[in-house]
Amino acid sequence: MFVTNSKLMFRLNNQIKITISKQFLGTSRNLFHPVREKMSDNAVEILDSPEFKSVLSPELHSVAAPFLQNGYDVRIVGGAVRDILLGLQPKDVDLGTNATPEKMIQLFKQHNIHFIETGLNHGTITAHVNKQDFEVTTLRIDAETDGRHAKVEFTQNWKLDAERRDLTFNAMSLGLDGSLYDYFGGKEDLSNRRVRFVGDPELRIKEDYLRILRYFRFYGRIASVEDNHDHSTLNVIRECADGLKKIAVERIWMEVSKILTGNYTPSILHHMYELNVSQCIGLPTYSKESMQELTRAWKEHNIHPLQPETLLCSLVNTAEEAENLARKWKLSNAEKALGKFVTQHREPKPHEHVLKPYQDIIVSAPYKHVRSLNKSYVLETLHYLGRHDHAQEINTWCIPVFPITGGHLKKLGVKPGPEFGKMLGKLKEIWKESYYTVSEADLLEKAKSLIEG
Repeated sequence: MFVTNSKLMFRLNNQIKITISKQFLGTSRNLFHPVREKMSDNAVEILDSPEFKSVLSPELHSVAAPFLQNGYDVRIVGGAVRDILLGLQPKDVDLGTNATPEKMIQLFKQHNIHFIETGLNHGTITAHVNKQDFEVTTLRIDAETDGRHAKVEFTQNWKLDAERRDLTFNAMSLGLDGSLYDYFGGKEDLSNRRVRFVGDPELRIKEDYLRILRYFRFYGRIASVEDNHDHSTLNVIRECADGLKKIAVERIWMEVSKILTGNYTPSILHHMYELNVSQCIGLPTYSKESMQELTRAWKEHNIHPLQPETLLCSLVNTAEEAENLARKWKLSNAEKALGKFVTQHREPKPHEHVLKPYQDIIVSAPYKHVRSLNKSYVLETLHYLGRHDHAQEINTWCIPVFPITGGHLKKLGVKPGPEFGKMLGKLKEIWKESYYTVSEADLLEKAKSLIEG
C-alpha cells in the first residue's frame, strides 16, 4: 500500500509540475501580465511573431517571475527588441525593471537565482540561469553627463528611461505579453531603414560622444541605401567630432571594428574622414591609395569574412605602421599579431609554385601550435588578397613535420651552441627546397657531411 501511495504521489507531483510548466511556456499574457503604469496605453501593438516567442524561454520566465509576482514591471529592452522586429533571433536578451538594484538582489536571493553585480552603480545585475545570462537594469535617467560617463538616478518612468538612449530603435521595450512600447518612432524608423537619434541629436551626442560612432555602426547595419544620411545629423556630427578625443580607445575600437565589418564601410569611412571623425579617433591619415586598398579588401570581406584588424591595417603601408596603430588603439596581442602579419605578407611573393612561399612560412615555425597559428594567418592573408581558391588549398593541406630534431644532431656529436643552430637551419632549408620530401636518413647523411666538411 505504501508503494502504491508513493507512486500515486509521484504521479500527482509530476502532473502538477507539468501543469505549471505548460503555464510558464504558454501565452504568458495571463500568468505574466505586467503591472501597468498609466502610460502603458503607449503600447503600439501586441507582437506574436516566431522571433518573439523564441525568447520566451523557461530561463527568461525564471528571471522575470519574481518581479511580476511582487508587483514590479519587467520588459525586454535594447537590441533584442530591435532584432525581433527585424525578424532576427536575438543573441542576448536584456531586461529593464522598475525594481531598484537592492530589491533585485533581494528577489534573486529569495528565489535562489544566481546573480553577479556587474554594474551596480548603474543599476545593472546579471542573472544566470541554466548557462544563460540576463542583464537586468533598473530604469534610470542621466543626472550628469560629461561626454564619456554618466551619473544616473533611478526612476519608475519607462519613457524617461527610453529618452536617455541613443537611437530610436534602441529605445523601445517589449513586455512579456508581447506589448511593444515605442515612445519615439523606433519601429517606423526600422521599417524605413532610417537611423535617427532620440530627440535632439546634439544633446544625445554630447551626453556620450561615442554615439557618433554608434550612429555610423548602425547605419551600416540598418540602412538599405549606401548614402542616405540626414544632412542635418551629419552637420551635428561634424560640430561634435572633437569630443571623441575624450573617449577611451578601447571603446573606440569596439565600435570601429563593427563599422569595418558592416555594410557600406568605404562610404561610411569617407564620411568619417570628411566630418573630421577619423582624425579625432586616430585613424591613419587619409590617402586616396589607402582608401582604394580598404575598398578592395572590404569587397573580398563580402566574399569571405575578414577580421576587423585586417581591414583596419589596409589603411597603413608597413608592418611597423600596423604595429604602431594596434598599440595606439590597445588592440589585443592576437589582433596586433594578425594585423602585422597580413600587412607584412600581403605583397606579391613570386614563385613558380604560388603557394610554396606561404607553406614555407607555416613549416618554419618550431612548434606545432605556432605552425597552426601561422596557417590561420596565411589563410587570412590569402582571403585578404582575394585568392580564395588558394586559401582553400592551404586549409586542406596537411602540414608536414621536419623530421630532424636537436636530438639527432646530439647523437652525431654536435655540441649545443651557435653551430648547432646553424646546422639545424641548413638542414631545414634543404628539406624545404625538396618540397618537404627528403627523408630523415638523407638529412642525417647530409648532416654528417657538414660535420666532416
